Amino acid sequence: MRRSEFDRAVSDEFGAQGDSLAADLSLMALGGRTAREALTAGVPPRDVWLALCAETDVPESRRYGAGRLEPRRR
Repeated sequence: MRRSEFDRAVSDEFGAQGDSLAADLSLMALGGRTAREALTAGVPPRDVWLALCAETDVPESRRYGAGRLEPRRR
């Protein structure tokens, strides 16, 4: 997962709350850091996404492949 995919996944899943959650919610799986702090510290976006999903009870069916753009049709 790339950072842009992480940002898109957060926006798609949490809507207007996404930025606040990423900036304010402490994630125990990441040592109490917020998503933004973890990303700044170099934690891979996929790991941050999964920790955010676990902390907010996002169903597993919506965790994988999130943030990806649909392939272009020719």
